[in-house]
Parts: sequence; C-alpha cells; structure tokens
Amino acid sequence: MQQLLDTIRQCEVCAKHLPRGPRPIIEASVDSRILLVSQAPGRVVHESGVAWEDQSGKKLREWLAVDEDTFYNTSNFAILPMGFCYPGKGKTGDLPPRKECAPLWHEQVFSELKNVELIILIGAYAASYYLPEERSNLTQKVSDFEKHLPKFWVVPHPSPVNRFWRTKNPWFEETVVPELQKKVAEIVD
Repeated sequence: MQQLLDTIRQCEVCAKHLPRGPRPIIEASVDSRILLVSQAPGRVVHESGVAWEDQSGKKLREWLAVDEDTFYNTSNFAILPMGFCYPGKGKTGDLPPRKECAPLWHEQVFSELKNVELIILIGAYAASYYLPEERSNLTQKVSDFEKHLPKFWVVPHPSPVNRFWRTKNPWFEETVVPELQKKVAEIVD
C-alpha cells in the first residue's frame, strides 16, 4: 500500500491542466475501515497538503461525529478523491475533478483495502461514478441512502457552497446524519 500511495503522490499525468501544478492528496492504509470517496481537493487543501483541512472538512467531521484524531487515523478512514489534485477555480466553485485519476488509480487502491466496511460517496461526482446505474439526482441518492447499504452511503458535498442545498433539504441533517453517525460509530469504535 505504501508503495502505491508514494507512486500516486508523484503522479503528473494531468500536470499541464492544473493551474497550481500537481499535488496529489490521498490517505489510506490496508487497515482502513471506512473509505471516503470525494470530489477533489480545494485550494486550501492543495496549499496545506492535508485532506479535508478546510471548512468542508469541519462540516464532514461534524456529520460523521468524529474528532480530528479519529478522522485522520488511516485505520479508521481512507481518503480517495475522484481527482487527486486541485483542478482550479470555476464560475461557482472549483472545477470538476480531473477525469484521469479515478480510472487510473481507484482500482489499484481498492485492491489494497482489505478491511473496508463502508464507502461514503461524497457529492455528485463520486455518486455518479460508483452508482452509474442510478439515474436519479444526488438529492434522491442521498434520500435513498438505505438502498445502497451495506456497501455505499451517499452524502452531499459538505462545502460551504452547498449551504443552499442543505437549507432546502433540512431532512438530511435531521434524519440522515444521525443514522450515518450511528453507522460510523459502530465501525470506528
């Protein structure tokens, strides 16, 4: 696993498309029990080199009901973005994750993860990639979380940009998040 992570962290496949250059962000160990499949690192994470060390990460840890020590313990959580590097700024947020990463690296990482009990799909890109047969939108996938268990759990992206989605869908934090917290606690405790 460590050799694979080192190789991924040196990847420059799409370097010419990245406004701030490559800085692949990934965290995992063979012992990881929960896999977080997310979008792509934002600018703040690109600069720090630490996955989810931003406002989105604070919200995600709140949804999971875990502290930073628990979250950053790779025996608990593996972090596997759809795009490993910051893709740049778009009109209403960051650009979509680069399409090269997931097909190039995900299968290899999955083959090393022997103890994963739950895969949390964070946002539309991850949900569409891993649930391609599902033609429903992200809101429906989040609402139908039980349908995808025991393997997957779909959540919206916790970015501050998504606050409007959370305002329009209060049921997510009222009913789905407590269930997610219970499931995470069962696995990491």
